[in-house]
Amino acid sequence: MAVLSAYSVTLEVPQLDVGIAFYSDAGFVIEEQEERAIVRCPDVSHESIVLLGGADRKRLHHIALRADPMEFDAVRARVCQFGGTVVDAPSGHDESGLWVRDPHGMLVHLVDAQPDAPLAAVEPFAINEPGRIVRTRRSAMLPRSATPTVKPLRLGHILVFSPDVPKSVEFFTGALHMGLADHAQDIIAFCCARKDSDHHVVAFAKSPGVGFHHASFQVTDPDAVGRGGALLAERAARGQWGFGRHTIGSNFFHYIQDPWGSWFEYYSDMDHIDDYNLWTPTNYEMEDSLANWGPALPHDFVHNYEIEPTPFSCLT
Repeated sequence: MAVLSAYSVTLEVPQLDVGIAFYSDAGFVIEEQEERAIVRCPDVSHESIVLLGGADRKRLHHIALRADPMEFDAVRARVCQFGGTVVDAPSGHDESGLWVRDPHGMLVHLVDAQPDAPLAAVEPFAINEPGRIVRTRRSAMLPRSATPTVKPLRLGHILVFSPDVPKSVEFFTGALHMGLADHAQDIIAFCCARKDSDHHVVAFAKSPGVGFHHASFQVTDPDAVGRGGALLAERAARGQWGFGRHTIGSNFFHYIQDPWGSWFEYYSDMDHIDDYNLWTPTNYEMEDSLANWGPALPHDFVHNYEIEPTPFSCLT
């Protein structure tokens, strides 16, 4: 089991200040370091997103995945077998761990890092259902003035664009020893760690080329997804998709478009794969590839602004 969890994503961006404002509004702690911004969840000690300023346009620099260092030698031996290359660390970046490029040239950093501290248990999301009343003599909702601010708890997964989704899955499952959780034809696929994993850690959506689609952050419950998403969408004044619920992964979602056309997701209630050997992947129909329910999909939700001059959707 090489890959254990998502660690961070690094983006090159043209406007560092607007990125800092966006992620501050989303509830993150920001540390500015000359021409870069370190974005982390309030209760997590390491970066979840790194913004590198000074680019002519937004582009994905690399994704980082926490991995088992005892398997680095085995991964190194498998990378070429599955169409990738082992590379040196880019100038100015952490030289530890293992750096590789996948068959499409996407840069991946395997990081030897301690796991994040376990999330503190919260009061269960109490729903009064037909024949099952669990909440009595109290309101489910606090007044808006007394409702806690939504804060991202941890980075759950990263979705990137790929020109060949099955080839990307082959590399991440073969070379990096992840598991294919589910997919929808050759259009979108979801990969998990093989033990104690969210339904997906890395996902791929079909596009003419590589690019960053979204990073997804866990919050406490569906109310936090909807409330946080609505507030961030109002502040960002850009595209949004949500509140809704996915079929694949089952999580509640709210997506908000970032300043460069890619997306940010709040989520809760993700399917959990405790042992991949006991999981059977499903090939879903395209109608189930995105949402079980929710508002209409934005026209550019699957548009790769890093490479495409005109809107593109492989799902229409």
